[in-house]
Amino acid sequence: MKPSLVLKMGQQLTMTPQLQQAIRLLQLSTLDLQQEIQEALESNPMLEREEDGDDFDNSNPLADGAENPAPAPQQEESYQDNSHQETPQTVDNLEEGEWNERIPNELPVDTAWEDVYQTSASSLPSNDDDEWDFTTRTSSGESLQSHLLWQLNLIPMSDKDRLIGITLIDCINHQGYLEESLEEVVEAFDPELDIELDEVQAVLHRIQQFEPAGIAARDLRECLLLQLRQLPAKTPWLSEAQRLAGDYLELLGSRDYGQLMRRMKLKEDELRQVIELIQSLNPRPGSQIESSEPEYVVPDVIVRKHNERWLVELNQEAMPRLRVNAQYAGFVKRADSSADNTFMRNQLQEARWFIKSLQSRNETLMKVATQIVEHQRGFLDYGDEAMKPLVLHDIAEAVGMHESTISRVTTQKFMHTPRGIYELKYFFSSHVSTSEGGECSSTAIRAIIKKLVAAENAKKPLSDSKIAGLLEAQGIQVARRTVAKYRESLGIAPSSERKRLM
Repeated sequence: MKPSLVLKMGQQLTMTPQLQQAIRLLQLSTLDLQQEIQEALESNPMLEREEDGDDFDNSNPLADGAENPAPAPQQEESYQDNSHQETPQTVDNLEEGEWNERIPNELPVDTAWEDVYQTSASSLPSNDDDEWDFTTRTSSGESLQSHLLWQLNLIPMSDKDRLIGITLIDCINHQGYLEESLEEVVEAFDPELDIELDEVQAVLHRIQQFEPAGIAARDLRECLLLQLRQLPAKTPWLSEAQRLAGDYLELLGSRDYGQLMRRMKLKEDELRQVIELIQSLNPRPGSQIESSEPEYVVPDVIVRKHNERWLVELNQEAMPRLRVNAQYAGFVKRADSSADNTFMRNQLQEARWFIKSLQSRNETLMKVATQIVEHQRGFLDYGDEAMKPLVLHDIAEAVGMHESTISRVTTQKFMHTPRGIYELKYFFSSHVSTSEGGECSSTAIRAIIKKLVAAENAKKPLSDSKIAGLLEAQGIQVARRTVAKYRESLGIAPSSERKRLM
């Protein structure tokens, strides 16, 4: 083949740095975004945070005095009434960030876009709030081992016993049980220490008197007995509960109440009171000591009802307001090609791109949140049973974006509603057909199953087949195995394990 020159025409999608930055910011959670903004503030001198009381025009955060960029798009967003629905003119490009829609006069859901870059009311407590306790929200949790060692150091004992106590505490798992046998603990010591089994047993008995009650038990039976021994002697049915926990715990686990009544010679009402006393105990005493750091959820969007309409707004406490530093931007000279001027010009352009990416992220988040609220108004008014089926394609079609963009927006983004804080993905669920030809969401079916189980007769709990029949009576066609899957996702035990003695 001879080399030749060929002219071709074609199209190629190019990911510009600005678009890559916008996509990356879009998928960040609120906490990650705050860290990203802080790093940008530290690395770019052209960026600065707007403080309360600053005197400058928020309508154009890109203004810097050095150049005159195009004015930012008007920061308003809402969905249109279904009876006047028009196809929005959308540019699916995060770099452009411009959406033009016609806004009707009356809306069932409003979006307060005038507050995006200005102060707005927030549901989060302020520093002046009397109920705001800084220490309880910033202090790290105490580990179970440190809690037990603190109690061990309060007891006068020999160095050998203290060494045994420390070793035993190290063998206690996070649920509060002793994982190693006493023989293994003895073998772990240096033979020169001459530690015997009865010494380890004596120290273990002292540790088992620590708080929380039932700690350092070797099995469930011992854990329950340790807690029963620490109850007052006048506690009703204490001796019967100790006998049941010590001798008939297997029968209680299998819910063989008839055999229990015969062996313990108790009537049904008496056995019920004994079982209630045992059920008041904690089978995992170590879980009372929380050792992990608390995880906080910062809502990105706040939804509240005002004048019979649902208002959607960004959480301003979680969205720092940025602007270009006008003083530094004024140092940039158009015709100067020196190294310092080139550096400042590049930093100025990066600052503008960053602010524009933040605006694009907020606009996209508001558009998606508004559509979710419009679609799930029944949930906001009546709860989980009124949740409608919703998939990513529905929102993507409504806002004129790709499903991958909607997936990025709804991941690790949270909405604060009067019913609680939910991840945006919570509002998406598959559907099940109804007898009338309609659709029912899987979230609503789970809520109905939870309601049916809560109202069932504890003596005769509902089986999965029975629940499927009750759902079918309501027009919801669900197979038994589907009911079992939903029940397990709710953490509800099978009917054989839910049986109670009334």
